[in-house]
Amino acid sequence: MKVHVTGGSGFLGGAVIPRLLAAGHAVTALARSTSSADRVRQLGAQPVDGDLDRPETLAPAFEAGGSEALVNLASLGFGHAETIVRTAEEAGLKRAVFVSTTAVFTSLNPASKAVRLAAEDTIQASALDWTIVRPTMIYGGPGDRNMGRLLRFLRRSPAVPLPGGGRRLQQPVHVEDLADAIVTCLKRAATIRQTYDLAGPDPLTLRQVIGQAAEAVGRRPVLVPVPLGPAVAGCRLYEKVSSRPRIKAEQLERLGEDKAFDISFAQRDLDYRPRTFREGIVQEWQAIR
Repeated sequence: MKVHVTGGSGFLGGAVIPRLLAAGHAVTALARSTSSADRVRQLGAQPVDGDLDRPETLAPAFEAGGSEALVNLASLGFGHAETIVRTAEEAGLKRAVFVSTTAVFTSLNPASKAVRLAAEDTIQASALDWTIVRPTMIYGGPGDRNMGRLLRFLRRSPAVPLPGGGRRLQQPVHVEDLADAIVTCLKRAATIRQTYDLAGPDPLTLRQVIGQAAEAVGRRPVLVPVPLGPAVAGCRLYEKVSSRPRIKAEQLERLGEDKAFDISFAQRDLDYRPRTFREGIVQEWQAIR
């Protein structure tokens, strides 16, 4: 098919675009800047000028090259969903795959949660042959800002704080496994009007995640349990004094809830077989060191 990608210059786009091309699709990608255009061009896609914050630019971008399908990798947390869906419908793009997030299940109530849920409602009410995939925390490769940061910290630090004792569950998904699933969705009719949670094969405690990441970099740091409440309070203060905080209180608060998900529907419909975290984190360290 002729596939149009939004968010193609980002971390996930770096894995999805090459797979779309390898599957035989012709790919155009929305690019809002020269650097974004250069990035998607390097990945093998044809950049098309457009910006989700400038709705008037989307119609020509979505129609470029006679696009037949949309792969939306851009975040649904910024209120663009209604414009994206409407533009796709008007441009005649019947098939669409949207990337949401398992963060919609959080027991917390950040402003982005309501926006993301509304976005999913908009997609599901549309005339598109849609599929929604909800990844957990994505990791793997040089562009990963989550585990990459942890790996570098583990390499140099003799001790690591464990908010809440590290007892809550995590289930990170490798970017390449997620990309494979997204491309598979496009070619399987069974995925139309379906939603899939995409995570690693097994949930792990935060303690296990940090332990396996430490093994990957050849370290055995001391793990120091830290009460979650004071850690969150300290992070809120840090956010107030920092112009560009590297971690936010909401991220710590989410460590107080389990993030474990059922991937059986993806296994059934997508032949989804994600790699273990132990395998994936070793591969990431080899790629970034």
